[in-house]
Amino acid sequence: MKILYIIPEFNEGGAEYHLLNLIQVFAARHEITLATNGGTLESLLPENVKIIHVESARKNIFTIIYAAVKLARLNKKFCWDIIHVHSRVPAWVAWLLSSLTGIKWLMTAHALYSLNLGLTPLKHADGIICVSESVKTHLQKYLPDKNVKIIYNGINQPEIFNNSSQESTIKFLFVGRLTGIKGLDIAIKALARLVKYKWTLDIIGEGSKREELYNLVKNLNLSDRVTFHGAKSKSQVNLFMSKSSCLLFPSLSEGMGLSVLEAASMRLPVIASDLPALREISEGGLVKAGDVDEWQEAIKNFIESRKASQIDSTKILLVNEMTCLTEKFYLIILE
Repeated sequence: MKILYIIPEFNEGGAEYHLLNLIQVFAARHEITLATNGGTLESLLPENVKIIHVESARKNIFTIIYAAVKLARLNKKFCWDIIHVHSRVPAWVAWLLSSLTGIKWLMTAHALYSLNLGLTPLKHADGIICVSESVKTHLQKYLPDKNVKIIYNGINQPEIFNNSSQESTIKFLFVGRLTGIKGLDIAIKALARLVKYKWTLDIIGEGSKREELYNLVKNLNLSDRVTFHGAKSKSQVNLFMSKSSCLLFPSLSEGMGLSVLEAASMRLPVIASDLPALREISEGGLVKAGDVDEWQEAIKNFIESRKASQIDSTKILLVNEMTCLTEKFYLIILE
């Protein structure tokens, strides 16, 4: 099968690692092309994957048309069988590209996107994958009448597990983009009320709110406890998870939450927001999103009694399971 994947940029992020996992498996048995604006994860792609740099991030009709026309011309060389996009602007590109070439296309919906005209292409897709039931429910009126499937994010089989001991200092960890939707400011404000306890917070990730969050930590006099590490490789993140006491996941909205899945698979305790997607894999203990008081209480309970959110690890897919389900879905679309 000849597959074209389109994603805006290929840097650190849940959707990006999801796609990287797909490609790393599929490259062994399919011809893979990735169209993207570029990114650091390109270096992790198998050597036989073809990369096309194309603007697919800007919400601009002219760049969308240009990208679709460019890819339509290249299709004469690559002869793709199916197009699989990740994110909304690539969906517009794929819709137009499909109308020019007749290639069937699908999209993986990773988040609870804003419900507006930007989702128009989804109705015209040949298939949609939602990473959770809550994403499907949220997008319901924008989805096509058939070929809509829920496939959870897959994770790699852990090579190491959490081995943190009952140390006197609790090592909290945050992994994710430093954007408002991730709710890290809520966790920091909650922690600031618990300075009588011994704890530290390691923050892994980059994003538009980095300076704002750095200043918040400084103004709350937490600079000696909170460390910003920037973006790290997946192996480095796993190492942090193996040595931390608890992952904090204070997001305000999520399609699922890859870092929660990875932490749970490594047996790292998690304190997570009470979001519809996480209820699908949780047996209780989730915390009201955006509520500093609730987060303060949840973190305090963990420090004192090691009580965390209860994530059901049996509901977590491995990458091979995810790719198998995705490949079967391709075949249904191509029938």
